[in-house]
Amino acid sequence: MPEACWLCERPLGRKVEWHHPVPKSRGGRETVAVHPICHRTLHAQFSNGELARIGADPDALRAQPVIAKFVAWVASKPPDFHAPTARRR
Repeated sequence: MPEACWLCERPLGRKVEWHHPVPKSRGGRETVAVHPICHRTLHAQFSNGELARIGADPDALRAQPVIAKFVAWVASKPPDFHAPTARRR
């Protein structure tokens, strides 16, 4: 199992979820390990169509302003940190 989250690059904790960078509904097969909060943030901010276009490139996702802000905020949190996830407006 990977030691770091695919999105935020923090060490993984006890709870790990598996994310399809390209959604299964769009033909994606690969999965990557992410924190639950990172997984929820991705799906709250991007549609499956958006994830199909940019989802396979974590650097491109981290370059998106909303994800860059999230990654900066979560960087100092412990691996199993959990908080409610805000939806896209």
